[in-house]
Amino acid sequence: MGKPLIPAQRRERIQEYLAIHQITRTVDLCNLLETSEATVRRDLEWLEQKGILERTHGGAILSQRVIFEQEYQQRAQHYPEEKKLIGQLAASLIEEGDIVFINSGTTATQVLQHIKRDFRITIFTNNVNAAMEIGDPGFHYYLTGGEFQPRSNSLAGRFALDNLNLVFANKVILGVDGISLKHGCTVPTNAEAEVVRRMIDRTKGQVIIVADHSKWGAVSNFPVADIDEIDKFVTDEGFSMEAIEDLKEKSIETLIANNMNISI
Repeated sequence: MGKPLIPAQRRERIQEYLAIHQITRTVDLCNLLETSEATVRRDLEWLEQKGILERTHGGAILSQRVIFEQEYQQRAQHYPEEKKLIGQLAASLIEEGDIVFINSGTTATQVLQHIKRDFRITIFTNNVNAAMEIGDPGFHYYLTGGEFQPRSNSLAGRFALDNLNLVFANKVILGVDGISLKHGCTVPTNAEAEVVRRMIDRTKGQVIIVADHSKWGAVSNFPVADIDEIDKFVTDEGFSMEAIEDLKEKSIETLIANNMNISI
């Protein structure tokens, strides 16, 4: 065993580890730093106060800031296969007779594209891109209306919000840019945040979040839902078991999308 590290050295090692792995367990840091669990916990608390990480059940995750909204086509290039599988699994949660809100975004688009045709359901969405891609879906399909947002191919603003006030849904399926235990679900623009919050407010049933594993620990500019407001989270196989346990403690069911569509 070498010379014990001083606090600044330990915290630098923790940051270096998280920069590579994004997520860590306390026990792994104890082995890395050759120190006690109590010491590691104090270091994690200090780093969390500095906004560098977020403590989780048995470990920590690197804090990631999502400041700017990427163009829709740019986002579509990130984890396309994972998003497709997430969309398939989330679409399977929609049942006959459902009225569902679905927002904009590349993962939400995949949900819309994989809903069964000629299904007796009603969909309300601000997702212009999906409307252009799916053609005649065979189910009732409404655009919210509103001001066009070119970066996200979506609709927002007062007209969209007023129209959402005219209906209640029994499910809402939402794509987000960040999800974390501390900060909940976040998106990069106020226009989209207003629409998403209104969709949640007008839903008398399940709140379902769809996001690939890279969104875990990320925090964008505008909050739309606390972690306790979520009922189900649909993600991909890159999502860690530790994070699944964290969500389970919050009574959130995590569904893992893969070619078998196995849920946990």
